Amino acid sequence: MHIVHTEASCGWGGQEIRILTEAGGMLRRGHRVTLLCPPEARILVEAQQRKIPAVALPIGRKRLQGVLALRRWLKATSADVVNTHSSTDTWLVALASLLLERPPPLVRTRHISAPVPKNRLTRWLYQKATTHIVTTGEKLRLQLAMENGYDPATITSVPTGMDTEYFVPGIRAARRAQLHLDSNTLIVGIVATLRSWKGHEYLIDAFSRLSAQPSRLVILGDGPQREALHQRVQTLGLQDRVFMQGDQPEVLPWLQAMDIFVLPSYANEGVPQAIMQAMLCALPVVTTPIGSIGEIVTHDSTGLMVKPKDSDDLWQALEKLAADASLRNRLGTEARRFAQAHFRLDLMLDKMEKVFAGAIAAPRH
Repeated sequence: MHIVHTEASCGWGGQEIRILTEAGGMLRRGHRVTLLCPPEARILVEAQQRKIPAVALPIGRKRLQGVLALRRWLKATSADVVNTHSSTDTWLVALASLLLERPPPLVRTRHISAPVPKNRLTRWLYQKATTHIVTTGEKLRLQLAMENGYDPATITSVPTGMDTEYFVPGIRAARRAQLHLDSNTLIVGIVATLRSWKGHEYLIDAFSRLSAQPSRLVILGDGPQREALHQRVQTLGLQDRVFMQGDQPEVLPWLQAMDIFVLPSYANEGVPQAIMQAMLCALPVVTTPIGSIGEIVTHDSTGLMVKPKDSDDLWQALEKLAADASLRNRLGTEARRFAQAHFRLDLMLDKMEKVFAGAIAAPRH
């Protein structure tokens, strides 16, 4: 198959990483893959570094220029299926397809749990222009079927696959020495784009009350909330205990150096890849029941669930884990066992191949 991915977003996070992971896996399976994205998007550079064919088109905004550029490219190229990933590129591909005699089928992947508008145009986009919808979690699939009334037969949940041989536990002391972190310190960590709904502010507030000493909070990632979070750290007098490390090319060493992983999101999540990676590294996870997180984290089995936007609940969970190394070990061990069984890359690729093949074989609207 010639699989074409489109991504209008210029940001960088789990969604973009999944696209490239999936694309790389399909290339290794012998499929032809092309990524279409804006010239200014980070995913373009990342794709080139990973040897994934990518073409820059003006699709970063909902403009006629993007529709026409996609029409020209699709008319000149024998694409078997187009997999769109954001609202903007989905609309642009759908409109460009109206201008083609035989457009390739459109598969729309929904990565997050933000509500889909309930209006006639959006319904046309998802149920007429789109041949099949993929969600990254079962709860997201049910949300589209139950709340939007979309045909369940047109929606498939395909959880993101991880490289289970790469994300493994490491020797904590060695990693800390490499990263210049104290060996006798409790390290709490988060890996997430610095967006408000990732809940960093609640984590910083909860960490400020942690009685375990010495302890450090490591924040990996960058984004629009960086300055506000930096100011919060200063206000609480935590500048010697909270390390904001920005984006890191490799998160594995940092995960292997942590004692506890936290992601206190309060909106928009699908199945966060950072949680999946932390679980594969046998870390106890503290998180919230947002999106499809509850499909991979079970309270007191593979992690601890806390209420969204609740610094007090989060603080109590951190206190519990900080004081009990055996609990950290039990949760981390069970998390890794679950992750190895359910997060395999080949499972995602098998399911996506089936979705694409089904979309190609489906009768055209």
